[in-house]
Amino acid sequence: MEMVTPILWIVLMFAIFYFLLIRPQQKRQKQVREMQDSLQKGNEIITIGGLHAKIHAIDEGTIVLITEEGTKLTYDRSAIREVKQNA
Repeated sequence: MEMVTPILWIVLMFAIFYFLLIRPQQKRQKQVREMQDSLQKGNEIITIGGLHAKIHAIDEGTIVLITEEGTKLTYDRSAIREVKQNA
């Protein structure tokens, strides 16, 4: 019984670590991947740098954005933080 107690503590610590750190991160990564896969031309987005723009063109790994002034910028898909909801 003396040998089982430390092993149970290690298993318990791993379970706590998994459910508090690893699992939420995996869920967040899945949400981000789904959002990036659902991007379409015309979506209004916000980049991780805070740029607000509209998607002009989409490629496999890059996105061309157009600002309100008409400037076209090329970004990696991973730079998109969120899609703005149209009010």
